[in-house]
Amino acid sequence: MAEKGSAGGALGAMFGAGQVAGFMGLPEATLDDLKGARVVVLGAAGCTPYPTVGFYCAGGPKAIRAGAAAYAANLAHMNFDLGAPVLPHGAGVVDAGDLAMDAGNASANRDRLRAAVAQILAAGAVPVLLGGDDSLPIPMLQALEGQGPLTILQIDAHIDWRDEVGGERWGLSSTMRRASEMGHVARIIQVGQRGIGSARPGDYQAALDWGVSFVPAREVAAKGIARALSLVPEGANVVICLDVDALDPAIMPAVIGRTAGGLSYWQVFELIAGVAAKARIVGFDMVEFMPERDIDGQAALVAAQLLAGTIGILARQEMEK
Repeated sequence: MAEKGSAGGALGAMFGAGQVAGFMGLPEATLDDLKGARVVVLGAAGCTPYPTVGFYCAGGPKAIRAGAAAYAANLAHMNFDLGAPVLPHGAGVVDAGDLAMDAGNASANRDRLRAAVAQILAAGAVPVLLGGDDSLPIPMLQALEGQGPLTILQIDAHIDWRDEVGGERWGLSSTMRRASEMGHVARIIQVGQRGIGSARPGDYQAALDWGVSFVPAREVAAKGIARALSLVPEGANVVICLDVDALDPAIMPAVIGRTAGGLSYWQVFELIAGVAAKARIVGFDMVEFMPERDIDGQAALVAAQLLAGTIGILARQEMEK
């Protein structure tokens, strides 16, 4: 929640918001009691850290929730990004809080996250994972085995195809490489690559050899998102993996590696909405939010607005099943 007396706090008071814990004032729930839930928000500080950086995005879930706190009384108000209320009546969207993660026990973290996502799926709901670093999606994708064959749409400045970094194979630079090894992953579409990251030519070639379809940020800037959406099969089960560094640092400064030329808010939003229009989103993650790098809370507001719209899309998708 924004501090009392801050601009966010004043806005929240104007619109009737009080002290809340869940994202945008969503009802709180536990993983053991998800009856009636259709969409479940779940946060985690990290999963498989590299020793050099640890859980460097640990405060991400809290910051994103805080970015939406001013609107906690407004779930029935219009969201003009959607052209509809924030949530439809009876949406069944809940916030299950944050998993307790241990930076010193990565294997246990992966087991815990995999089990948590499995509980959400067993309840018939869609997991929405907030992070935390980009190693979080790996166990989430493993837990989605029963939803396969899966199409992964990764929106990210980096391709995450390193086989290992310093001997660690389950870290944030290996997310899509590990996904490619899962038998239930049929297709990977990666959108937004730009600048220089950890990928070497051999990593890029390995992704091409596997069959990845790349839509770099430069192409999106020149030609838009149409080709990216055309690569998503009609009726597919899709997992959207959003690393917020895909967004341009002008609107998303809260990342460890700011790189010019990123995607706009609307390009990312229309990718998500476009997928929902032709396929079913069975899982979503928003990771790599680094609160210490934010500027005047701007990035938290952007992340919260994007997440609010995504949750509205998912809620309607699930109500129409």
